[in-house]
Amino acid sequence: MAPKWRGLADRLAEQIRSGEYAPGAQLPQIRELVEAGEGSKETVHKAYKALEAEGLVTSTRGHGTIVRPRAPLKRLGIARYDKAKWRDGDEVAFIADRVASGRAFKRNEQTQTVSRVEASNLVAEGLGVPVGSEVYARARLVKEGTQPTHTLTSYYRPGHVEGTRIVDPTPGPAGRGGGYRVLYDAGYEIDHMREALFARVPTAEEVQLLQLPAGEPVVELHRTTYTADGTVVEFAVGVHSASRFAWEYDFKVPDSAQDKKRQE
Repeated sequence: MAPKWRGLADRLAEQIRSGEYAPGAQLPQIRELVEAGEGSKETVHKAYKALEAEGLVTSTRGHGTIVRPRAPLKRLGIARYDKAKWRDGDEVAFIADRVASGRAFKRNEQTQTVSRVEASNLVAEGLGVPVGSEVYARARLVKEGTQPTHTLTSYYRPGHVEGTRIVDPTPGPAGRGGGYRVLYDAGYEIDHMREALFARVPTAEEVQLLQLPAGEPVVELHRTTYTADGTVVEFAVGVHSASRFAWEYDFKVPDSAQDKKRQE
């Protein structure tokens, strides 16, 4: 038989999913549920912690337990890097996600710091430079309103970006079209990229920076960006709050057998 707190958590979860508790609504105070006969203070507390771990609610001091107010953002795949967005317009990747999600945005919701750092093993392998080489790190924290959604740090070889807007620490994207437009103007037009994703437990620093609820994992992204001749012009590491994004990919299904026939 399931413990009492689990039964309470399941009933509340169903009320949340049915809309009885709408997004942004506050759940009853623990004291109120105890007085209503739902169980002891410990039982209700465990039920609320379970709902938080399942991503249905957030709990903050002074605000109580709130039903998560928003559906996850679409995190586009190929479409977010469409050259027409940043080369011919001003729709950088995080803005492309907001547009696809039907959500408002402000350019200053992306802040950044730029510094020269020594390449770690990971960065050195990603950029194809010796470990300890000096590289530029452009670290961004992206928010939706006041809510952090993810961090993204792009690493560049100094020879590719020295003197460009990429190394300007002014908050927001690196000018019209963002970093990829800067690379394009410098003669490094991006052609293809590789993204690798994995989920993991966040560090204590990431929990604080991203304001993560208890038990929420993060999705780490490694992105390697190439020119047509195979030159790596950016290696990026992103850390995303798992519940704040829905990853979406739309691509042509390959047929390597047909490709091989055409080449023969």
